[in-house]
Amino acid sequence: MAEPNIAQRGPFAVDVEAGMKYFWCACGKSGNQPFCDGSHAGSEFTPIPFDAETSGKVFFCGCKHSNNKPHCDGTHTFV
Repeated sequence: MAEPNIAQRGPFAVDVEAGMKYFWCACGKSGNQPFCDGSHAGSEFTPIPFDAETSGKVFFCGCKHSNNKPHCDGTHTFV
């Protein structure tokens, strides 16, 4: 199993809008972090959809190793 690239060692704090669908980058190669830009093409990674139920700040995983993807769970302190 391939390891994702670590985009950053900490979360991406993003203001999301209720009712919008976002696609979290799982490979770590996107130039549009924390969201997918298609850089995973040809790899075993696929983006993870996130449906915003409410508007507000969401902390998306930046290290790509969270056990609660796409949310940050603090795993970045160990990788």
